[in-house]
Amino acid sequence: MELGIGMFGDLQVSASGEIQPAQQRLQEIIEEIKLMDEVGLDFYGIGEHHRPDYAVSSPEIILAAAATVTKNIKLSSAVSVLSSSDPVKLYQNFATIDLISNGRAELMAGRGSFIESFPLFGFNLQDYDQLYEEKLDLLLKINKEPKITWKGKFRPELVNQEVLPRPVNNNLKIWVAVGGTPESVERAGRLGLPVMFAIIGGQPIQFKPLFDYYKRVYEAYGHDMNKFEVGVHMHSLFGENSAETSEYYYPLYAAQMNRVGKSRGWPPYQRSQFDMGRGSGGALIIGDSNEAIDKILAMQETFGLTRFSAHMDVGGPSHAAMMKSIEIFGTKIVPAVRKALGVEVV
Repeated sequence: MELGIGMFGDLQVSASGEIQPAQQRLQEIIEEIKLMDEVGLDFYGIGEHHRPDYAVSSPEIILAAAATVTKNIKLSSAVSVLSSSDPVKLYQNFATIDLISNGRAELMAGRGSFIESFPLFGFNLQDYDQLYEEKLDLLLKINKEPKITWKGKFRPELVNQEVLPRPVNNNLKIWVAVGGTPESVERAGRLGLPVMFAIIGGQPIQFKPLFDYYKRVYEAYGHDMNKFEVGVHMHSLFGENSAETSEYYYPLYAAQMNRVGKSRGWPPYQRSQFDMGRGSGGALIIGDSNEAIDKILAMQETFGLTRFSAHMDVGGPSHAAMMKSIEIFGTKIVPAVRKALGVEVV
């Protein structure tokens, strides 16, 4: 099982509503990725957002910068909002990162749980599903063949057009991110694509039927089970002391849940939700290293994971807290998880 970190590039927001400068946060992110590489994490992913409380609208630029200060860590979007992107340009950008990083780039495509990119780039939300279907089809065709002829509804057709540059091994690993819809799971299994499930609330065990469904569909379409990959993305923060970490993080986490929830009609986030999420059956991995080790191993046993992603910057923890959390993850949690799974720890 690969172990790594995902981020959305959350900006710190003060109690008075003052938002951290994006320039400062972007520089912090590069320093954090550099530490992830140094402590031996397997991958890093960064999301795409177009909101005032997030610093990153172009994951590929962050990943290209990170490629120059890292040596081993895989670099991925988490996610690229494919529905409002041009698949040709998106592929070219990630192929370029792959060349800069000597083959470490990945692309994670998603429909986007935030919708700000649709009006920003001139797309109609009524076409939400059709846009994703068509653009995923084009992206996969580009990845398979450098020269393609293709026609769709939402972009100009391509006639015997070569898409350059090509990645190091001539194609990219393309993941898809899914929430809780069977349709998304069925599509990924039918296409034989690796899946990242976002489990950010409730009880993870509730997702077990979707994992099982994905595996059944993947097998039914004759895909090679030796290439089967499935992961989870879960809100996480690690500290030396569980209670202190919880007390520090709750106000930041709750504030971000409420900022997002305000536009979605969610009720105010409660401390009881946070505490329940931190419990053994909940979806939050927030506390000390021993708690995290137990919970990650439980997720692996339940779902047969090949990848675990700790989404670590929800609500904008301080740079110092992020660096400490990354250090604990890489030096304490990851070695213990690998040892428990029988992976040789160097």
